[in-house]
Parts: sequence; C-alpha cells; structure tokens
Amino acid sequence: MSQTGLLDNILTQTETLRTMTLQAAHNLRDFSRRLELILSQDHKNMAVRDTAFAEEFSSFCTALRQETDAKMDYWQQARAQLRSGPDKDGYELGLAAKSFVSRAKALSKATDEFTTAYDYFNRFYKNYTLAKLPVWLLTACCDDLNNLTGKILFLSRELTKKTERIRGY
Repeated sequence: MSQTGLLDNILTQTETLRTMTLQAAHNLRDFSRRLELILSQDHKNMAVRDTAFAEEFSSFCTALRQETDAKMDYWQQARAQLRSGPDKDGYELGLAAKSFVSRAKALSKATDEFTTAYDYFNRFYKNYTLAKLPVWLLTACCDDLNNLTGKILFLSRELTKKTERIRGY
C-alpha cells in the first residue's frame, strides 16, 4: 500500500475511533445518571427499579474492551507502516498530514470527554455496593484510549515535521 493510501486509511480510522470514543462517553454519562438514581433509591430505602443496570453495564464494558483492543491492534500496525515508509512521499502527503493533525486533535478532545465521563461515573461508583461491576475493564479502556490518543497525536506531529522537512519549510 502506498503512503497516500495508508494515510487515507489512517484518517478514516482516526475518525472512526473519535466516533467510538464519543459514543462511549455518551453511554457512560447515561450509566452515571442511572447509577445516581439507583444510589438515591437505595439511600431512601426504596426498591431499586433499574434491575438491568449491572448486566447492561457489564455488556457495555465488555464491548468497549473488544473495540478498544481491535483499535489498538490496528494502530500498532499502522504506526509501524507509516514510520517505515520512504521519505520521498513528503510532497504528496503535506495536505493529508495537516488533515491528520486536525483529526488527531479532535480525537484528543473526544478522549478528554470520555475521561471526564469516566471520572464522573467513579464519583458515584465508590458508593455503589448493590452489585459487582467490571469497572476495572472501564478503567483499562480509559487508560488505553488515553495512551493511544497520545501516540496518535505524536505520530501526527512526527508526520507533519517529516513532510515540512522534505518540502523545505
């Protein structure tokens, strides 16, 4: 695959990862709202109405872990391919590299939203004792997404420097 084709695929995957992260943040905010309501009902000694919470949260965490693992595998290969590419493609990659930088920054904002939603969820989770939840999966996903986003941002800056050096800026 040429560097241009690889970069087009990377741009698509960056957007896909951003969309996945935003959706996960939205779902996590919904789980936080539900958990807050469950804690309120439990505190008032009322019967908890949301009986499917633990099961749905577990399936959310499992699905998120699988998606994150798939993205991690792709990005590990893509980073290696992009770094091993020839330097002569710098002229063709200039515009795509700048687009990659902007998409990487958008991904960073989405990851920040997910991290904020995760922190908000943890404020309520520390008081939740009704069922055992796989929060460790959520923590691992949050850490992996933050690390992956940092690597993508670094790769985008590295590619931009490479193309600017080749173009003589």
